[in-house]
Amino acid sequence: MLLFHRLNPRRCRLALDVARRWHQTSLTTELIQNMDKKATWDRFYIETNNHQSPEKFKNFEWFFGFDSVQGFVLPLLKHPTDSDSLVNVLDMGCGTSAMGPCIYRQSPVAVMVTCADISPVAVELMEEHTKRTQITPQNPLSRLRFLELDCTRLHEHFGPASLDLIVDKGTTDALLRSQEGQAKAGEILRQCLGTLRGAGSLVQFSDEDPDARMLWLERETLTGEVKADVGFQEVGVLRGVCYYCYQVTPHTAP
Repeated sequence: MLLFHRLNPRRCRLALDVARRWHQTSLTTELIQNMDKKATWDRFYIETNNHQSPEKFKNFEWFFGFDSVQGFVLPLLKHPTDSDSLVNVLDMGCGTSAMGPCIYRQSPVAVMVTCADISPVAVELMEEHTKRTQITPQNPLSRLRFLELDCTRLHEHFGPASLDLIVDKGTTDALLRSQEGQAKAGEILRQCLGTLRGAGSLVQFSDEDPDARMLWLERETLTGEVKADVGFQEVGVLRGVCYYCYQVTPHTAP
């Protein structure tokens, strides 16, 4: 039974936002059906950045920027047992958001931030912008990289227990609201759990109500090899919309 993918205006806010900003889009319903497709996002980033000089590039934020959620993210940046290791962070489905670069810039602990997206167009835009702006991290040992990545193949790029934090701002929402993306969303969630260290977490920022998202997370985490604890906090109301932070932390089953 689909609990929170009904095609009403509130549930399709992310897709409607894309449609408003993408002037040459097809019908909104078609966009919803294809938000899990690489070609959709390639076209989106090409068209939204067309006719713009590199110097006028602006980060495109889904929902909100880093300032709204830094209080949720920064406390999770903790060194693994080996204190000499970098804290490995994945910004999954980064698009052209400043989330990953902001974590890199503001983290007091040494981090390796990987900003990954299925669209090579988005990855190239972010790489070029970062080179021009020359971000200086708070911790001189921190590192930042950009990676073209289909997150359904996450396990091919990140080994078991190799990540300390995975940040998902709108990626799962886009998949769950597309026609063929719901199975992918569940598979990505399970792969995330497999790549997290024992004390690591996946955080999903979403406008989905807890009564729906918590049921989905709990159901999906029961079907994989790695079990997890699931919780949420309210981020707050931004532009009349209430957002939530869902935290999924793997644990060893008894």
